[in-house]
Parts: sequence; structure tokens; C-alpha cells
Amino acid sequence: MRTVQWNYQTNQLEMIDQRILPGAFKIISYDDYHVLAQAITDMVVRGAPAIGATAGFGLALAAQQSPAREPDALRADLKHASEVLHAARPTAVNLAWALKRVLNVAAAVPGGADDVQSAVLREAQRIADEDVEINQRMARRGSELIQDGDTVIHHCNTGALATVDWGTALGVIRMAYELGKRVHVLVDETRPRLQGARLTAWELEQYGIPYDIISDNAAGFFLRTGQVQKCFVGSDRTAANGDVANKIGTYMLALAAYDNDVPFYPVVPTSTIDLSLASGELIPIEERNPDEVLDLQKGGLHTAPASARENARARNPAFDVTPARLVTGIVTENGVAYPPFEITLRNMVEGGKVDR
Repeated sequence: MRTVQWNYQTNQLEMIDQRILPGAFKIISYDDYHVLAQAITDMVVRGAPAIGATAGFGLALAAQQSPAREPDALRADLKHASEVLHAARPTAVNLAWALKRVLNVAAAVPGGADDVQSAVLREAQRIADEDVEINQRMARRGSELIQDGDTVIHHCNTGALATVDWGTALGVIRMAYELGKRVHVLVDETRPRLQGARLTAWELEQYGIPYDIISDNAAGFFLRTGQVQKCFVGSDRTAANGDVANKIGTYMLALAAYDNDVPFYPVVPTSTIDLSLASGELIPIEERNPDEVLDLQKGGLHTAPASARENARARNPAFDVTPARLVTGIVTENGVAYPPFEITLRNMVEGGKVDR
């Protein structure tokens, strides 16, 4: 099934609960956008494209919940709902992009409140369907960068679970494998929430792609010893100059790859490229609960000394920014952008193709 999908029989949004994988597979249904916003914050759903689609469907839930019978009153309720949903995860630009897109449709549709409600759901569904098609296009583009026999390092989770279906960076690896290329994946654990060890490894198991899980701080060893040919990661927001905001630890991986002349490729849908931001310095970075650092993810084990547990402190930024100078190329659904990114990324967003 899709990571995020609308149930037209119950008029609810259904999502895979990613907090409990790989130990259990559970579908949660939502009929309240406030509860859905909390689910985004709590990472029931994660990954920029999946969050964007979820936000679009969140407005569909808000349209259902609204008691308004006049279209303008419904639009006001939708605007309030968009503010609630937007606050759930501020770094991922797809969230704001999807909300704006659905609100624009709601503002333009003629007719009564029922017409606005129907248009909102149609647009949310369109965003979800487009995500699948875009991911497959990116996968075809990016798979050309992988050679038969390559070993690839992958950070966090960028597969079907991070999108509506298929995936971004992991989708590239999956496509290369399905095209018959022998590929081996080194999966960064991705601390502190272990999305790599829990989610990416689980997806690779489903596809039959060979992999090894490595601790995040082992990546430099494998890069320096010549055991890696490529690095593929995702992006939650990419600035106009090619700076890439992605899951914490991406910057360190990029530095090690650059120092060892290993190509480093973020795989990003154009909806994740924010041309309004000149550089990554302007990207807001979410800081999450320090308990994610202080407590191991399984079993409630504490990493801080028991005697100091009540006073232990931690910092937990969810993302970091990789400077464009460390990026080899950026894979999009319209092609692979290479430096100068200020020109090529704009061409990609506008539908051009500038592969070299």
C-alpha cells in the first residue's frame, strides 16, 4: 500500500505508523486535522514528500470538519488549518508547498462550500499521485549514475516510506537494482531515531537488495578505504544555490565523501527546491526533544548516567545543511543539475533539462 492514502469509503486518511517499524506494521486512520498535525510532529509520517502529501490531505480533513456552509467561511477555516499543519514540521518545504497549492485551488474554485470541499480533496489526491510519478522519473534519472557493482552509502530513509510511494534516493538504488545492476548498500543507522537501521534496512529486505548497516561514524572509514563508489541522500529543503538541508549527519557524510573524491548526490523532487532562499543559512532547522538523544530508541534504555539522569541535557537538531561546494550533482525528476546550481536548479524547477 501507499505510505499515505485516502480511504474513500470512510473519508479518512490512512498512514503507515513509521514509529514502530520494523517490529510491527500498523495502519492508523485520521479524521481530525489537529490529530494529524500532531502525528506529523511525532513522526508517524516522515520524509519531505510524504509530509507534503499528508498536509494536503490534512486540509481535506479540515474541509470535512468545518461547519461552514458558505465558501468564504470554509476558506477561512482552511487557512487556519494550514497554519496548524505548517507548524508541525517547519524545515520540510514540501509541507508549506502542498498547503499553498491546495489553498490556491480552494481560493479559485467557483460554487459553494461543497464545491470547495470536493476541490480540496481532488487537489490533495493529485499531489499524492504526482509524487509517485515524479519519484519514478527521478529514479530513472539517478539510476544512470550507478554502475554495475557499485557500493553506495545511504543516509536516513528516502524510500517508499519517506514518500507516497517508491522513494527518492532509495528509489534510485531500487531502480538500478531492478534494471539488473549489482548494487550493495551501506546503510547509515541515522541516529538518534535510527531511520536507516529501522526503515531503510526494512525496505531493502522487501526488495531483496543486499546491504550492511553501519554506525554513522563508520562512514568515513569505508570512504577512506575505497569501499564506496557513490553517496545518495535525500533533502527536506534545497536552497537556490544548491545548499541541501537533510537529516542530521548528512553534512558529515558529505565532508568525508568530498575528502575522498566520492561523488555525493542528493535526490530531490523540484517541489523541495526553494528558490526563494538564496542559501541554506536561511533554512529553519527544527530542534527536537532531547529525550531522543538521551534515551535509546528500543527498550527505554538511558544513554546518560543513571545518577545524573534528571539533570542530563542534550541538543537534538533534526537537520543540518550541506554546502553546495560538497555536492557533486542534484538529481531531480527533470534531470541532474550540476554546478553552477543557481542556474541549473532554476532550469530544473522550470522544467528544463541540463544534464551534462
